[in-house]
Amino acid sequence: MMKNILLVDDEPKIMEVLHALYESKGFKTFQAGNGRTALEISERENLSLIILDLMLPDISGEEVCRRIRQHSRVPIIMLTAKVREDDLLHGFDMGADDYITKPFSLKELSARSAALLRRSGDDLIPLTTRNSFGEGDLFVDFDQGIVRKKDKEVMLTATEMKLLATFVKYAGKVFTRSELINLALGDDFDGYDRAVDSHIKNLRQKIEDDPKNPVYIRTVHRLGYKFGGNDAK
Repeated sequence: MMKNILLVDDEPKIMEVLHALYESKGFKTFQAGNGRTALEISERENLSLIILDLMLPDISGEEVCRRIRQHSRVPIIMLTAKVREDDLLHGFDMGADDYITKPFSLKELSARSAALLRRSGDDLIPLTTRNSFGEGDLFVDFDQGIVRKKDKEVMLTATEMKLLATFVKYAGKVFTRSELINLALGDDFDGYDRAVDSHIKNLRQKIEDDPKNPVYIRTVHRLGYKFGGNDAK
């Protein structure tokens, strides 16, 4: 089945190169030169991946990403000329799954895209696909990709869903950041270790009553994280 990809960049030459790259890989491409068009396409089309430039003429790429995350968990790779770690981590806070800095190689972008699609398509499914925690406070259906908090559906990114599936499958196990990268994000994930913290922070915002005092995704001092959902009341 042909996959749909949304390319968002206001530079025609970059758009032309990206279009040629992904068309050669068998994608159907949709193109947007600004944030408003990107949002319209994201709401209308069934997308498998979004390549999103941060510097857009109307709405910032961060804001576009944030709005898309309100209704979709489609994987998003951000293109950015910023190289400061804090800037990149801010992109993860907005819901991006990966980033690549300009100028970039097409080979690297293609590899990052394939890895992200592989992670989002081959989820690490727990033995029990329908799970309820905290006497119904949190419900997860991994088959359907549905997460509900207090009976209200929440939208997780592909990376957040992968992390949650890993925690649920190995409930009680303490994961280091490196282990989460290897198991949940894949060996070819090339982000900072702190990027894992950003994804965990975003996940907590969506499934915890009090993200600063989490019940489900718990911090184990100096070691990493573990899932405490089976103990939640």
